[in-house]
Amino acid sequence: MMTGFSTDLPDIPRLITAVAQWLACSVWILSLGKKIRGLKLTAVSAGFLVIQSVFMIVTDGFEGIAWNLCMAATVLLMFCYICLCAKTTRNNAICCCCIAFITSEFAASIEWQIWCYVSDVYGLQSIVWETGTVVIVYAVIFFLLWQLGRATEGEEEIPVSSRDVLMTVVMALMTFAVSNLGFLPVSVPFAGRDSVEIFNMRTLVDLGGLAILYAYRQQWRSAYIQRELGTIQTILNSQYEQYKQAQRTVDMINYRYHDLKNHIIALRSETNAPQREEYLDKLENEIHDYEALNKTGNQVLDTLLTSKNLRCMQHKIDMTCVIDGKLFDSMDVMDICSIFGNALDNAIESEMKVKDYEKRMIHVDAFSEKNFLIIRCENYYEGDIRFDGGLPVTTKPEKSIHGYGLKSLRYTVHKYKGEVWIETKDNWFSLRILIPIQMAERGVK
Repeated sequence: MMTGFSTDLPDIPRLITAVAQWLACSVWILSLGKKIRGLKLTAVSAGFLVIQSVFMIVTDGFEGIAWNLCMAATVLLMFCYICLCAKTTRNNAICCCCIAFITSEFAASIEWQIWCYVSDVYGLQSIVWETGTVVIVYAVIFFLLWQLGRATEGEEEIPVSSRDVLMTVVMALMTFAVSNLGFLPVSVPFAGRDSVEIFNMRTLVDLGGLAILYAYRQQWRSAYIQRELGTIQTILNSQYEQYKQAQRTVDMINYRYHDLKNHIIALRSETNAPQREEYLDKLENEIHDYEALNKTGNQVLDTLLTSKNLRCMQHKIDMTCVIDGKLFDSMDVMDICSIFGNALDNAIESEMKVKDYEKRMIHVDAFSEKNFLIIRCENYYEGDIRFDGGLPVTTKPEKSIHGYGLKSLRYTVHKYKGEVWIETKDNWFSLRILIPIQMAERGVK
């Protein structure tokens, strides 16, 4: 039988809040990627659940400054849990922890309001009904948040600036402070007059704060992606401009090659031996430049590879190519420039750091196998290579404007539903690209 809804709600049990905090952190760990797995992850997760629950129960009843310190310690425990189990940076862990804390506040508040309403109005006050309410409400909330996190699961982690961290922390603190204004003494402005009013205010403010935090996180992600796409587009255009410049260079070499007949006629008529030797040396150098020309069967590739080969010859780098250019006939010119231009630029830059000229070697090949177009670019390297997100980290000082070459390459390959793998073994850097043949033949509009 229904009764009136009481306006005096009891405080939220600390165990319910602790479970919400643990679940909120666990959802972020699943979204960010796990640093530890299997039994180790299970043990650590269970340990943090126990620690969080015990801490919240033991500190029940604290008020004033002691209560605020307890909340700070709770957030610190959540941060440690995320850092230990999630594969992420410190700045991102701080932001995720702030969002997880507000999420747990909202989940615990709305669950407790629903339970109090059900138990008071319908008289369902057993532990079974209370536990069932917790399970159902938390399952719905955290399943939705997990689905929201899956939208970015597996993507490269977006760098989080100090400004983004500060803004997230401030918004979380303001949300938490405003949501708890109702617990102030009734003589203070904005204080609640009864517990239902207080809980309504707390739940709605937490929900609004949670929406703002997620929106701000999405906004900084979108802004970063737009900047990165702009940089990649600039690199694509740069590679295309290099190709057009290389085309003019190759045309000039071809003109010089066709002038060889006139040189030979002049050489035959020359009677001065020293001058003839000088003429021969000059002629040999011109022929040497022409040897850099590659004949793959694809005009764009021929021009691009010849340009890179000339640069290799300038820096005493031995570059060999075995490429079936016909495989790239349907591929966009800018995409060919992006893939081969960025791969070779990266390899040449690496070889220029090798002091022993005999070890400066680059090998490129492209062929088809089992309905895949396979491209391999291998080069010798010295020193250590550090990876981030599957790509080598640039060693140049201005990291914000460097290191986008291989990102541009990967972006282009993904347009054709392909994938990029990089391996390092025995001082050999190996970049492998697989693109479905049908996608390469169809091209990307």
